[in-house]
Amino acid sequence: MRCPVCSCPDSRVLDSRPIDEGTSIRRRRECPSCGKRFTTYEVIDTVPIAVVKRDGRREFFDKHKLAIGIERACQKRPVDAAGIAASIETELQNSIVTEIASKDIGEMVLRRLREVDIVSYIRFASVYREFQDIDSFMAEIKSLSQKNKKSVK
Repeated sequence: MRCPVCSCPDSRVLDSRPIDEGTSIRRRRECPSCGKRFTTYEVIDTVPIAVVKRDGRREFFDKHKLAIGIERACQKRPVDAAGIAASIETELQNSIVTEIASKDIGEMVLRRLREVDIVSYIRFASVYREFQDIDSFMAEIKSLSQKNKKSVK
């Protein structure tokens, strides 16, 4: 690593530590030429994922937008919304896709919420599926009720 003070092309690593839950490394370095110490950060270079919206527009995946949607659905519920958002982000980053439909992300969220909390699932589904009337909303609740009865048996 080039020294920021004297531009010497070499430096010695004095200390390395993982930061940000192991996704980055902080290194303390020393220049052998001028003796100055400096810090560098090593971060994984992730490939940006494009999200294809319902109307065909594309925008970059926004983990904060995902987290906010999940947190709203899980408000005042005993659910780790941040953990669900982080696991979905990790799954997307670990996949080989560079583009994903917003519909697929919504289905990932619904699957996870259905496993942990039915109320949060219904809240998220009511916004995500854009129910047009009370009958379609009730049909979703009844299908959940039937699935739960089958899984209990």
